[in-house]
Amino acid sequence: MTVESRRSVAGGGADVGDRTGALDLLLTDAALGSSRRFFPGASGLRFAGALARRPRWLAGRVAGLAAELGRIVIGTSDVAPSRRDRRFADPAWTQNPLLRRVVQAYVVTGNTAEGLVEDVPLGRRDTERISFVTSNLVEALAPSNNPLLSPVAWKAAIDSGGGSVVAGTGHLVRDIASPPRVPSMVPPDAFEVGVDLGLTPGGVVLRTPVFELIQYRPQTPFVRSTPLLVVPPTINKYYILDIAPGRSMVEYLVRQGHQVFVVSWRNPDARHGRWGADTYCQAILDASATARDIAGTDALHLMGACSGGILASMALAHLAQIGQQHRIAGVTLLVTLLDQAPAGTAGAVVDETTAEAAVAVSRARGYLDGRTLAEAFAWLRPGDLIWNYWVNNYLEGKRPPAFDLLYWNADTTRMTARLHRDFVRIAMRNALTRPGGAAILGTDIDLAKVTVDSYVVAGIADHICPWQSCYRSTQLLGGRSRFVLSTNGHIAALVNPPSNPKSSYQTTADDAGNPPDPRDWLEVAKTEQGSWWPDFSAWLADRSGAEKLAPDGLGSTRFNELGSAPGSYVLDR
Repeated sequence: MTVESRRSVAGGGADVGDRTGALDLLLTDAALGSSRRFFPGASGLRFAGALARRPRWLAGRVAGLAAELGRIVIGTSDVAPSRRDRRFADPAWTQNPLLRRVVQAYVVTGNTAEGLVEDVPLGRRDTERISFVTSNLVEALAPSNNPLLSPVAWKAAIDSGGGSVVAGTGHLVRDIASPPRVPSMVPPDAFEVGVDLGLTPGGVVLRTPVFELIQYRPQTPFVRSTPLLVVPPTINKYYILDIAPGRSMVEYLVRQGHQVFVVSWRNPDARHGRWGADTYCQAILDASATARDIAGTDALHLMGACSGGILASMALAHLAQIGQQHRIAGVTLLVTLLDQAPAGTAGAVVDETTAEAAVAVSRARGYLDGRTLAEAFAWLRPGDLIWNYWVNNYLEGKRPPAFDLLYWNADTTRMTARLHRDFVRIAMRNALTRPGGAAILGTDIDLAKVTVDSYVVAGIADHICPWQSCYRSTQLLGGRSRFVLSTNGHIAALVNPPSNPKSSYQTTADDAGNPPDPRDWLEVAKTEQGSWWPDFSAWLADRSGAEKLAPDGLGSTRFNELGSAPGSYVLDR
């Protein structure tokens, strides 16, 4: 789970393409540093060698570039950036002769560089790596990022009497002083958890060294008998699912008569470095037992988001192996990658040596710093998440707008060294796609033995978990799966309230099945207007038993309320 620009949060159709990322890539970059994205390493040497063996291709590209640059100089070139390219929206980029030529030269040079990468026949790993580096360099060198060329920077300086320069310099100094060392996407004092965010009434009914369990207070006279336990990502805080009134999934489900429990993970430090996947899966089982006890039921629904979905699936596979699958009434996976193979460029730019080096870095510290992980996420979409804020914060000297989803993204958590290792190795080996490829709590994992019904959600504009990869979960799990494809990106696929008039989703009838190829599924899927939340609530209700009177209070005779939601662990920085 990770950052998105305001544009993609609003549901804009982003080009995921080679901007996608997977768990191994993100966790490796977070440990070793995102600067490696600008250095092609051995792939660069192989690319240079391939070019040297094909001088005609290089000469042809260079000649074409030189000819177009000549036309630019004399003013006869018709090269122009895309009309949708917001970087050059200011009229000065087209009306000023010098700036127009600068932009034209940038566009044609960038196209030539990317064309060279397409020309040279290399292996997939090398091609993706070179393309990755080239794309990042081209975006970084955009004239819109240059304070001496940018018309918006000059206008801001003139209008403010130089105040924008002073303010922008101050913003830059503060941002580079500490991780994640990228432009701030939201003011650090814009929101407060428990005051502006995470406000659905509830209480902590269990606290362990690993997590707090929050039970939400019923808001209807009757509730469904079978409760829902939500497992959030381990690399972000849970309140993305309870972001704000009117936009909270937790609030919505509670108001639909569902009993909702949420795990709030502790923000670990070096003392907890040995907590691995076993620790977190056992925590899910402990939370499940507590929620069942409080609800007075033998089974519950399990929902996992992103990395929390991976752990929830592993815990469920463990229950299936030990004959306890009847404890789970159904499973929901939100933007979760169980199959890492087709997840964009990650497999091409991360190898075993690099991955193990990243694991060693976090092992030495005891944890992976969440701030460096936020930096890795930001570099997945540098145009929107780096250079857009570079211009706003530094060149124009403005504070970024207050946006609660980006505040949540900046409210980072750490990941234990052992869990970092486990996730990287699972992803590198794509271990969850084959029986016995991974083990948890002493049992081999076979997702095909998970036969409960599943509800799988993906975002068509998700640049972190491509929807085609999320779809593969329907092929790995053994039960009936309902796949829902939202029009939104990674975060907005979760924060998708019915009040959003722009939302829609695609799905198929329950009896249509899920063909192996996601393209075949897409051909028969129908578009439904609105949020997928009502569809999910109905799916959940069909599998949640009869209604009963809502409980008067929280907890039970065994589990007392320990404090109000959002709890204490979520406040730990």
